Amino acid sequence: MNHTFKQNAIRSITFILKWLLLAAVIGLMCGLAGTLFHYGVKYVTELREANSWLIFLLPLFGLLIVAVYKLLKVEGANTNDIIEAVHYGKGLELMLFPAIFISTILTHLGGGSAGREGAALQMGGTIGHHVGKILALDEKDVRTVTMAGMAAFFTALFGTPVAATVFSMGVITVGVIFHATLIPCLTASFVSLAVTSFFGLKPTVFLVEAPSLEPVLLLKVALLGVLCAFVSVLFCETMHTVEHLLQKHLKNLWVRAAIGGVIIMILTLLVGSQRYNGTGMAVIREALEGKALPWDFLLKILFTVITLSFGFRGGEVIPSFFIGSTFGCAVGGLLGIPPGFAAAVGLVSVFCGMANVPIASTFLAVELFGSGGLPYYAAACAISYALSGYSGLYSSQVIASDKLKAAAVRIRTNERTWLKHK
Repeated sequence: MNHTFKQNAIRSITFILKWLLLAAVIGLMCGLAGTLFHYGVKYVTELREANSWLIFLLPLFGLLIVAVYKLLKVEGANTNDIIEAVHYGKGLELMLFPAIFISTILTHLGGGSAGREGAALQMGGTIGHHVGKILALDEKDVRTVTMAGMAAFFTALFGTPVAATVFSMGVITVGVIFHATLIPCLTASFVSLAVTSFFGLKPTVFLVEAPSLEPVLLLKVALLGVLCAFVSVLFCETMHTVEHLLQKHLKNLWVRAAIGGVIIMILTLLVGSQRYNGTGMAVIREALEGKALPWDFLLKILFTVITLSFGFRGGEVIPSFFIGSTFGCAVGGLLGIPPGFAAAVGLVSVFCGMANVPIASTFLAVELFGSGGLPYYAAACAISYALSGYSGLYSSQVIASDKLKAAAVRIRTNERTWLKHK
């Protein structure tokens, strides 16, 4: 008995010390890279906003992005590769890091509609993966450090370490979480947060007043969650349909990128402002203050789908924040929910429906808005998750647990085979 206890104690202490050290290294690297990336995107965004003529260069930037990926020999690589690296131990090219870094900067400089976190997951996952390879870790540990890198880089950009940790643990295989990855991911996230804080980056926090818990309001929020599920499906289905059509009918990547840049340029001129270009963080803040246009979410879907489907780089998460917050703000008033609070509910609910991460989405709500509206956020996320079907942002994501029944399944997101499992 004593011998067994001693063995377990040594194993546990070794595990903790090993992962505290490894995760700290990954967190440090991702924090430094994330800081540089944050300021890079911030600088080019301010440059574009001060020089609106840069939108006319977006087709050229699209061609440069294609050139970068071909030059670095990582054509076609995206966030799905990071997920597959964790799923199947698939290798990751180190050159993916500079490719996504440069191309995301170019996308934002020209006014493409994209976020930063897709780049964050790719860069963080690549850093973690190659640290594991350099240290000759076994296959399972390489997968763990890849996840730790994803969590750390996500934290570097948003300042939400708990949500980033749970997201990275839960986004790979929905319904299955390996709790042994909790210490590595959480440690890497906290170290990354410390690094970015040292360089002056502040966590993303919004001031949203949450109403007290009332049954009638809870029902209204639940209805908003239902609507947000359909909005998330609309975005994902539109994105994947357009991508499929382009892969089938417009295979030349150079032509595709140039055409996409021209379309975004024309749409921007028609709209008459750059409201739907870039991340749209200013519009998200407006929505959370109770101000949004009824068509904001639809135009953001249009701009984002064209930007990412035609070959520009970035992420879908911040656009999902934009779509969810503006939709929630616009519909919340009709449902009798305070518009600013409805925007917060919409933000996390649409994100949840798109990424299939209900627990991470609930933690995200707390870290972004505070714990005051926790019951509302949790209810809306649960409903959005359940009703969003088996579509999602990431086609390599695996659904391991049926959404409507306590049963194990194994469905790749967007396979459209979920109807067999109703």
